[in-house]
Amino acid sequence: MSYCTYIPNMTEPSKSLHKKYHDFHYGFPIHDDNELFGRLILEINQAGLSWETILKKEDGFRRAYDNFNIQKIAAYTEVDRERLLNDPGIIRNKLKINAAIENAKALLLLQEEYGSFEKWLEHHHPKTRDEWMKIFKKTFKFTGGEIVNEFLMSIGYLKGAHDEDCPVHQQILRLNPMWMKK
Repeated sequence: MSYCTYIPNMTEPSKSLHKKYHDFHYGFPIHDDNELFGRLILEINQAGLSWETILKKEDGFRRAYDNFNIQKIAAYTEVDRERLLNDPGIIRNKLKINAAIENAKALLLLQEEYGSFEKWLEHHHPKTRDEWMKIFKKTFKFTGGEIVNEFLMSIGYLKGAHDEDCPVHQQILRLNPMWMKK
């Protein structure tokens, strides 16, 4: 078996950082709403930047955004927005910060209606990339095509996270054989 082609071609220290994400997170289902939301925040913040930048700042995002607690983020005030805009541990982009706060509010409504973010995703699954983009665009802020695509691939709702002969892809299929076939 071989790894996804991009991992062996990387050099250190990037290789270790990406390999950890690749081996233990990328493409794996996430069942906790706060973690799902955290992944969405990270994907939104990656827009226009490298994924490596986001991986290096993940701990900073966790601290700054109350460990991705949806209820806390939905209640953020102008003081919190300013705090985030001044936090060097995250991406200090006003549009992305505002999107996180507004998306947390939208998620509270989805949780009310569907029981959870995960159940909302399951309710719409399976969809094509284009269908997902329309749903996300209608529901969330700052969710263009690439953000939606990467978010859904990173949590196993769209294929493409791993090469089919990658041992991690095989592991994901063993965890939930129907997950990637939908």
